[in-house]
Amino acid sequence: MEVILAKKAGFCFGVKRAVDTAFQAAEAENEEGLPVYTFGPIIHNKSVVEDLAAHGVGMIETLEELSKLPKSRIIIRSHGVGRSVIAAIEEMGHEVIDATCPFVKNIHKKADESTGEGKVLIITGDPDHPEVQGIKGWCNNEPYIIGSISEAEALPEFTDKTVTVVSQTTFNAKKFKDIVENLRKKYYNVIVCNTICNATAERQEEAEKLSSEVDVMIVIGDPSSSNTKKLYEISRQKCKNTYYIQTLNDLDLTVIESASRVGITAGASTPRNIIKEVHDSMSETNEFEKLLQEEENFSIRTGQIVDGTVIGVKPEEIIVDIHYKSEGIVTREEYSNTPNIDLTTIVKEGDPITVKVIKTNDGEGQVVLSYKRIAAEKAYAKLEEAFNNEEVLTGTVTQALQGGLSVTVDECKVFIPASLVSDAYERDLKKYEGTEVEFVLTEFNIAKRRFIGNRKKIIVEKKAALAKELFDRIEVGQTVEGTVKNVTNFGAFIDLGGADGLLHISEMSWGRVDNPKKLFNVGDKVTAFIKDIKGDKIALSLKFDDQNPWLSAEDKYAIGSVVTGKVARMTDFGAFIVLEPGIDALLHVSQIALKRIEKPSDVLKVGEEITAKVVDFKPADKKISLSIKAYLKDQGIEPEEDAYDEPADEEVAEEVAEDVAEEVVEEAAEEATEE
Repeated sequence: MEVILAKKAGFCFGVKRAVDTAFQAAEAENEEGLPVYTFGPIIHNKSVVEDLAAHGVGMIETLEELSKLPKSRIIIRSHGVGRSVIAAIEEMGHEVIDATCPFVKNIHKKADESTGEGKVLIITGDPDHPEVQGIKGWCNNEPYIIGSISEAEALPEFTDKTVTVVSQTTFNAKKFKDIVENLRKKYYNVIVCNTICNATAERQEEAEKLSSEVDVMIVIGDPSSSNTKKLYEISRQKCKNTYYIQTLNDLDLTVIESASRVGITAGASTPRNIIKEVHDSMSETNEFEKLLQEEENFSIRTGQIVDGTVIGVKPEEIIVDIHYKSEGIVTREEYSNTPNIDLTTIVKEGDPITVKVIKTNDGEGQVVLSYKRIAAEKAYAKLEEAFNNEEVLTGTVTQALQGGLSVTVDECKVFIPASLVSDAYERDLKKYEGTEVEFVLTEFNIAKRRFIGNRKKIIVEKKAALAKELFDRIEVGQTVEGTVKNVTNFGAFIDLGGADGLLHISEMSWGRVDNPKKLFNVGDKVTAFIKDIKGDKIALSLKFDDQNPWLSAEDKYAIGSVVTGKVARMTDFGAFIVLEPGIDALLHVSQIALKRIEKPSDVLKVGEEITAKVVDFKPADKKISLSIKAYLKDQGIEPEEDAYDEPADEEVAEEVAEDVAEEVVEEAAEEATEE
């Protein structure tokens, strides 16, 4: 006959902690003479309670009994009690020794925090169980206690309340899941706290698997033990020959005589000596001793690297089986440097995980583990190698600080000062959050965990390489494409991909441009040609030769032609008329009207459209002279009798030439000043 003992049988961490606390208090009683009592049975096991009594630890079950005692030490049992009970014990002058299971204490905390404006639902198979009564005693308003889907369906509506769901630590995990699914359908604002003890869940899963593989299943535990009853129920579903016993005296050995395989499990409050006695009665092997020896030999220490398996995942923490007497916890902060990360989206139950021990006991019996510190240590080696070899690193910007950027590289943080983020001043560093950036390390100090990055160096080097490549391939007269980078009053700077080219206001059009900002916006795409290259300066132009309007002007504006144009600007000697972009003509003051006028503005306005006759055209000088007076005469309109005597054509031509020359000189001086 093969006898298989469940690995998780016997005391869980919380029970062992409570029993050890009680026996330690018994020793202190002998030394100090202060009586010791437990408030209710320390655990649900009669033999343990009797053993404690033999060591001088008494038991009371009501506050009335407590009031009759002299000053004593009162041990709170593993199931916990309500807040008011602890307060009453202290008010009576007794000393409280709290042996509440840390997992139960966690439920007390959630109940206390969740019952402000909301409602708490406690899922349990026994509303009168001491653990449930203890949880109830930490709620700030009356909780609802349910144990089935039908009871969940009978709950009232809480449309304006947050519903927080907790469970007794020993409740059936599958039933809990089914009830929660029903609650999620019923309520919109449900917060589920899976407070089933990991040890309980593991025992239940192991019992289910083991009972399906054996002929007879033995479940050992006190009749009052809730978690043992659930182990029996689960095992009974898989194996009809399942027996619930408290000690070896309850076992009829004849039931296993014909069995080839027998499985043994035990509740979390069952002492090992009872399990050993049952096991030894049907097996000649020393399997139990081996199991105990393995557990005793395995120890952990702070800083140790251990391999484990994920057995539970919540948004803010991971529960890891590290083959130790208690499970380990990896918090969100010890998993990743990414803020508010939801761990359920990254890790799943059953995943292998390598972690580092931070604390062997966090005060609640749990081992504190870190995943990110192992990743960070690997990153340190990577950073050191990159620093020594001046390699380019890539990291994600996790936070924009006042003085620079915090960048994560494999869970290691690197700081890039604001002055080294770019080759130009960056006013808004927030835009980098969540993006990947390249940088080189300029400082690496592993002792101080000080790692300084430089992104500016990479940008400057890349631009220098692009500039060299650009200047190697461009030449004067070549057509290039670029993007408007900046617009000023005198021109626009065009990014050519390695260097900027200046498109001067005078090169933007064959016509006159008053304001470049009316023609271009930052980001516009521009196709221009290179007019000149001097050192690292590139001059661009949009005045392509094949688009020069003067190429066809001689035919369009021959002497004697009647043309239409708009007044662009005026001087004392005349008005300049735009016939088309790039071609201006002069309308001399003497040719504006049939009668004498003092200045053009007396009869004309900028933007006004006029019709006139071309009276002179000099293609070599790109000069056209107009006359409204000649046009009017051609229409048969004669000057008034008091009109002034017309000057000779030679006089007009000389005067116009002088005035135009003066205007050209003034314009050239203005453009030189702008540059």
